Amino acid sequence: MGMPDVKDINSSSIEDPLQLLQTEMEEVYRSLKEVTLMLEQSRVEVGKLTQRNAAVTAHLQQVQTQLEKTPAGEVRQAYDSAIEAQQRLFVMRGQLEKLQNDQGHLERNKKLFEKLLSACNPKSGSGKNEKTALASVEMMVNAQESERQRLSRQMHDGPAQALSNFILQTEIAMRLFDVDATQAKNELSNLKVAAMSTFQKIRNFIFELRPMMLDDLGLVPTMRRYADSIKEQSGTEINITIVGTEKRLESYMEVMLFRAMQELLGNAIHQNQASVIKILLDLGEVMIKLSVDDNGKGFDPDALEKEGSLGLKVLKERVELLGGVFTIDSSPGMGSRLSCSIPMQK
Repeated sequence: MGMPDVKDINSSSIEDPLQLLQTEMEEVYRSLKEVTLMLEQSRVEVGKLTQRNAAVTAHLQQVQTQLEKTPAGEVRQAYDSAIEAQQRLFVMRGQLEKLQNDQGHLERNKKLFEKLLSACNPKSGSGKNEKTALASVEMMVNAQESERQRLSRQMHDGPAQALSNFILQTEIAMRLFDVDATQAKNELSNLKVAAMSTFQKIRNFIFELRPMMLDDLGLVPTMRRYADSIKEQSGTEINITIVGTEKRLESYMEVMLFRAMQELLGNAIHQNQASVIKILLDLGEVMIKLSVDDNGKGFDPDALEKEGSLGLKVLKERVELLGGVFTIDSSPGMGSRLSCSIPMQK
């Protein structure tokens, strides 16, 4: 599903915002229906492959206990079957995880468009509400496109380049088998190490897009895991403190707070070039507060409205849509504290 191009929003489409939003929401509904169907089919397939993998693994273990009595061809076939079953299961699980990510993304878009349609409805407010809703659409589209470009560059420079190298290494190994089997084995060993490294990078991308543990375990464990991951990747000292009783929140609230932490943490590392970051999550009964302090180079808060981070502007917009407050305390050379306070929804 494609979001509308910013040029479309700024030109003729602005004359009929309700039609624009309605068209996009219909596309979201259609895509969501397709993804949900594919997700159900993939779950069934993963179940079948899991059972087959268990059966093949059990047979392989039986063969291993009787290696001396089992013909070499049967042993080789047992190993090949086990490898094939594991590979197919691995691929299907990856596809299942991607579909789950797509479904979550479409669900969030669906809720967003429903809110914007409500805000643009002439019966519910004046032209001012309509302009505000359109400004929100434009800002969020810009932010999404900016994030897509960033991920596209990372995928091109990382996994995509590595996959090209895999093809080359595989061809080298295949040619070496008839000439120098030992060297061919070394090439395959190097290929395995590189594949494992690339696989981890892809998992990191998936985690950034939509961590599955956010749905399974909740906000706090996911925040801790993400902070540890960024700490390992960047070498930045990151300390996270949780105040109040850990509890599950509404799904949209957990997503909102996790994305807020992502944005604030990225701003502290990449923009402020901080070496020490402190994250505080206060799970109050009435208000939830998230703040990120850093010792970076800081910035002028007044400049944010003119040329600041698009991500921070979108974050401020989302916080305010939930009835919250986004605050910035920073000055050049003095680090910064960015925080958001959101009331608990009843």
